[in-house]
Amino acid sequence: MARRGHGEGSIYHRSDGRWAASISLEGGKRKTFYGKTRREVQEHLNSALYDQQKGTLATGPQQKVGQFLIHWLEDVHKQSVRSRTYERYEEIMRLHLVPGIGHHQLQKLSPQHLQSFYTKKLEEGLSTTTVISFHNVLHKALETAVRWKLISYNTCDLVSPPRRKHFEIQPLSIEQVQQLLLAARGHRLEALFILALASGLRRGELIGLKWQDINFQTGMLQVRRILTRVPTKMQDPHGAKYVEAEPKTEKGRRSILLPSFVVEALKQHRVKQLESKLKGGSTWQDHDYVFCTSIGTHLNPTRDVLDQLKALLRKAGLPDIRFHDLRHSSATMLLSMGVHPKIVQEILGHSQISMTLDVYSHVLPTMQQEAMSKLNDALQG
Repeated sequence: MARRGHGEGSIYHRSDGRWAASISLEGGKRKTFYGKTRREVQEHLNSALYDQQKGTLATGPQQKVGQFLIHWLEDVHKQSVRSRTYERYEEIMRLHLVPGIGHHQLQKLSPQHLQSFYTKKLEEGLSTTTVISFHNVLHKALETAVRWKLISYNTCDLVSPPRRKHFEIQPLSIEQVQQLLLAARGHRLEALFILALASGLRRGELIGLKWQDINFQTGMLQVRRILTRVPTKMQDPHGAKYVEAEPKTEKGRRSILLPSFVVEALKQHRVKQLESKLKGGSTWQDHDYVFCTSIGTHLNPTRDVLDQLKALLRKAGLPDIRFHDLRHSSATMLLSMGVHPKIVQEILGHSQISMTLDVYSHVLPTMQQEAMSKLNDALQG
């Protein structure tokens, strides 16, 4: 016989020997818990009543973690993220999350399950950065599950992801930058490398840049778009492999005042491009790109840009660095010259100044030393 306490639920002994507790939900439905002892189901009931009072009781249908993750990605999240982001999330789901924890019931996913999953991935040789990305994707998905009342809380909040190892960037020194620019003199993309080192623009921002984005009278450059690759799974056999897209964040849409030597380099580059346009004749495709192929189409980020950088680095006898390290070099030079981190943040398009300070913390001690030296000169008796 059911025994009720203050009309808040019921506990009863089933004919199969198990105990059960149930609670009334909206719409006349009931949620039932099972256990081996009365005390066990009483604890479940008390917890459910507490969650119901707070409005956090999970009332959605039971499902596996894998089912929910696939539904969340394909039917919910896919519409609100870039195609490249979707591609990365899909790989994380398909290759790691679903095989690793997808078999668990969503409402029974525990911190121990996640901690074991993270540990296993690290033991398989994956980096802490990669495992942290699994944690971040899963956290976003489970936040939706909480809002939908499929679960009472986000299990990721109870787990400590691996500690991120500090990544040592490889910026070029001012002397090395000068060597690189000397090696690039006369190169058809000389202006691109000058602009990259002076402005810290990302590769996708550089190859997506159009002449309409540059005001030669004021020297102002507007970052309005990036060129991004279409994920392999979403490519049309006859369609474009790269498309223009808006910057990822609001801060990414920014204005950068260019030094006069950069403006002059761009003017010379434009003259050469007009000459190529005349030579190209009917084969020229006018997309207004600042940096383009011999027929006016966008550059290939790897073949036309990265490979050219690697060749110039070898020519200059410089270390083999990534293209993104030109951005780091630009920021490091500006900070070491005493430019305020807030200005550097705006130039780079970082969403928060904390990101700028974290990435370029290696420059701060020198800045502090110079600041204290100036203070000492000003105030010493």
